[in-house]
Amino acid sequence: MRRRLSIPELGGARAAILHRPHATVTALTRQLEAVGLQVDCHWPELPASARAADYLFIDVDTAHDDQFPWDPGEAPLPTIALIGSEAPGRIEWLMTFGADAQILKPVGDNGVYSALLIARATFDARIGLAGEIDALRQRLGQRQTVVQAVALLAARGKSENEAYEQLRGMAMAWRISFEDAAARIVSSVGGPQDTQPPQGRKNV
Repeated sequence: MRRRLSIPELGGARAAILHRPHATVTALTRQLEAVGLQVDCHWPELPASARAADYLFIDVDTAHDDQFPWDPGEAPLPTIALIGSEAPGRIEWLMTFGADAQILKPVGDNGVYSALLIARATFDARIGLAGEIDALRQRLGQRQTVVQAVALLAARGKSENEAYEQLRGMAMAWRISFEDAAARIVSSVGGPQDTQPPQGRKNV
């Protein structure tokens, strides 16, 4: 089922613009203020405080990596590219840097509102996907750790099922998760012989 996108509240939001003094900045600021945003203009570098803004506009024609307090592809806020030149080198830089929406220059009286909505939706989707990928990687790593722990326990002459049940019993005795018990076994210096549950607790 397609997820319904919500329209963000723009009133009171902050936009940072990284662009040399130009008519483009004037037109852009006028549109942003018309929809209720507060605007901060910066040049030639973007200060670290700009991370607290809700949106960032950058001039692709003159931008370079040293202007930003983060690495390419790691912008911590929705980024909108202002594109005037379609020179291959500029487009290549933009693709490496990453942007969530774009506006072609010269900037007129329209286009900013839709760019803000697209940038926010794209940024949120990208962050959400990154979180899902991290969670999947963590689950995969935990699964591999469980396999390693079972193999260590089975190496002492147990069947795979017996080793699995022993691991389950250790997790219950230690009062930790199944995955954490597996990680403790794998990380133990001496291997399975050092994985006895604490004294006074029965290994069920």
